[in-house]
Amino acid sequence: MTSKDEVGKWSEAYRIAWEEADSEAAAALFSDDSSYRSNIYEKPNQGRAGVADYWSGVTSVQSAVRVQMGTPYLDGDRAAVEFWTTMSIEESPVTLAGCLLLRFTEDGLCSDLREYWNLIDGTHQPPPGWGK
Repeated sequence: MTSKDEVGKWSEAYRIAWEEADSEAAAALFSDDSSYRSNIYEKPNQGRAGVADYWSGVTSVQSAVRVQMGTPYLDGDRAAVEFWTTMSIEESPVTLAGCLLLRFTEDGLCSDLREYWNLIDGTHQPPPGWGK
């Protein structure tokens, strides 16, 4: 079973992979049969190869990425973690705030990820109490 501390370590590795645009490091956080749904209206990316392909594409237009991860909420093998990201997309500054809904395997890999997010132009800081 995954602990809150393990989810915190997982989300820190996710943060680093995102900031470094490291698709292989991101893919290593997921199980071989994982499902990664970055947009609820689109088909999920399947398996580690699907995660790596998705990350290679999406991070290729991002620069100056700074990610903050909130304190994880954990219930059994399910977790939720907020994220707050400032970056430039094709040279335009944006803020992306959202939440990852996660399911973990016994060995601490993510088997299912769903993202819910909002994107706004400009660089904005999180409100007081965010991520706690």
